[in-house]
Amino acid sequence: MRIAIIGTGYVGLVAGTCFADSGNEVTCVDIDARKIRLLQAGGMPLFEPGLEELIRKNVREQRLAFSTDLATAVGPAQVVFIAVGTPEGESGDADLQYVLAAAEGIGQALRQYTVVVDKSTVPVGTADKVAEVLARTARVEFDVVSNPEFLKEGAALEDFLKPDRVVIGTASERARRLMGELYAPFVRTENPILYMDARSAELTKYAANAMLATRISFMNDVAALCEKVGADVDFVRKAMGADRRIGYPFLFPGVGYGGSCFPKDVKALVATGREHGLELDLLRAVDRTNERQKKLLVTKALKHFGGSLAGRTFGVWGLSFKPKTDDMREAPSLEVIEGLLGKGAQVVAHDPVAERGARRYFGERIRYAALPYDALEGVDALCIVTEWNEFRHPDFERMKALMKTPVILDGRNIYDPERMRELGFTYLGIGRR
Repeated sequence: MRIAIIGTGYVGLVAGTCFADSGNEVTCVDIDARKIRLLQAGGMPLFEPGLEELIRKNVREQRLAFSTDLATAVGPAQVVFIAVGTPEGESGDADLQYVLAAAEGIGQALRQYTVVVDKSTVPVGTADKVAEVLARTARVEFDVVSNPEFLKEGAALEDFLKPDRVVIGTASERARRLMGELYAPFVRTENPILYMDARSAELTKYAANAMLATRISFMNDVAALCEKVGADVDFVRKAMGADRRIGYPFLFPGVGYGGSCFPKDVKALVATGREHGLELDLLRAVDRTNERQKKLLVTKALKHFGGSLAGRTFGVWGLSFKPKTDDMREAPSLEVIEGLLGKGAQVVAHDPVAERGARRYFGERIRYAALPYDALEGVDALCIVTEWNEFRHPDFERMKALMKTPVILDGRNIYDPERMRELGFTYLGIGRR
């Protein structure tokens, strides 16, 4: 099958590469000529485990190509995916200007019946708007499908190649058959393709992310209560998760969620509700809790150091919003570091892959360490913000020898508080006794 992917961001690159790897001919299109040149030269604009190798394999085997020429890519395509950005608007809603601009270009380039797929995360009713734009410019038949992505950064290839479910929103039997054929190689283990109307498919993406965000914020509220009453959130979490109705995923307290999905999607769902006269109070509280949580490490540092951080130096381990990605969008580290700098502290930070992205945010206002231990020399405290595996079992004696004072503010609860005290550290976790 011939496929065009409009947009070479995270979703577009993963989808295009995985479709190519199942035997389709795929062209990924972007208006950013610099990014396309980088991809054509074998470079990568983002970090995702395994993606670079899979791209090179499919380019080498001539199933995957990159271009700035939308018309040439769309003309022969049977399926065209819109995978452009939907940034947060001023009122919290999703900005659809890039989606609708892509639709206009696609409509002008269509040469045969084509299924146009909204792969970007878009609010309810977007498929109708895309269809309206296409109808103004297209001279051939088309169908618009909503096919939201459910990829976890750091595990995106596994998620795409072995999905829990594939959601396809369309009223067209012709489009349904084509999409079912396209996704058949990925659901051979009987994970379902769920067919529904486009609006239900659009809402499913937001609802799923909002539920996961709610679990995180709920556990952060529980952790805050644990600190007040002298309980330990780790015991509470384990006992809760043992209930089969609840389970363990996304019950880990910490310094808040970030990334390109949860913060934006929760706000967008609240905005959608407001547009229809409905105040989604629970989700507004989820968002407020998350914003509070991102400030927690600085609050704990202020309390420990007597109300002033001026002249102190903090090491920071972890900059990306989660492990196995270089994505800094809405990362808790941004709030933590800005909070420390705003209180007069200095910061030296380390992340395995996200330094380049961090430099775009902080420039030379902080120092960057090539290795984890390089971020500890002479610091008054260490803030752990992202739970990379390489931070879980460090040489604690070496850490203590490097630090000016052995204080650890663990924003991800990756260490055992009792052992840290035995080793001579002052250990401040989230909701830990």
